[in-house]
Amino acid sequence: MANVCVITGGGSGMGFEAAKFMPKDKIIVISGRTLAKLEGAVAELKALGYEAYAKVCDTSKRESVKELAEYAASLGEIKNVINSAGVSPAMKGTPEGILRINALGTVYVNQEFSKLMGPGSVIVDVSSNSAYILPSFIINKKHYAFAETDEELFLKKLIKKSKMAKGDYQQKGFAYSLSKNFVVWYAKKCAFEYGPRGIRVVSLSPGLIATDMGNLEKEDGGMLIPFSAESRMGKPEELGFALATVADERNGYLAGVDVLCDGGSTNGMKEFKKSKKK
Repeated sequence: MANVCVITGGGSGMGFEAAKFMPKDKIIVISGRTLAKLEGAVAELKALGYEAYAKVCDTSKRESVKELAEYAASLGEIKNVINSAGVSPAMKGTPEGILRINALGTVYVNQEFSKLMGPGSVIVDVSSNSAYILPSFIINKKHYAFAETDEELFLKKLIKKSKMAKGDYQQKGFAYSLSKNFVVWYAKKCAFEYGPRGIRVVSLSPGLIATDMGNLEKEDGGMLIPFSAESRMGKPEELGFALATVADERNGYLAGVDVLCDGGSTNGMKEFKKSKKK
């Protein structure tokens, strides 16, 4: 049976770059919300020698994620899932929309795909170094558990937190950081829940990457760039390689942790470049 790699948000950016670093003996399924973009990405992957397919999916809707998982399973054995679908503060939307896609979308992907995955498989949830920005007293992980038991209460608690910020962009940024902090927590939780079944779960937190989404954030969200070791944004292909490496089955002991791939900016801000100005 063929091995299948599924990449949500795989029509562009780091998700698409990750596809190009996967072994060519795997079937690649890329998903997103825009069919035309997916079809263009599939054509490029096929030109590179991959067997690739497109499947429209809205990760904020469980039924849509379930359909994607079932489609992938119909093609072979699901070995790798890279969940890179997400939205950022500069994109159109609301704090609730950001939380539904980034946070609840992660719940749906992990739950629905894990039902169809077997030993030796891996789920990589993409977070962000924004997960590390909020002070610890802001974060109440007891609220995170509601994502599996009471979605509306989960949203209510986190939206209330986001309203602590002033301004539309700032509130969306607050919700974004909360959503990505949740992703790190949830991936760890799933690692221990799915581990006995041989399913490895890990998260990866990029810094600001020169993708379409990253460039939208550069003006308002680029304050961390000067704190990175090389004072630059990351390249999509760099994160693509990192994601593909973390998702590789041979990395079998990498589980229950977050891989912080942000050029050192988080550590630079907290310790090594504290005096660096924007």
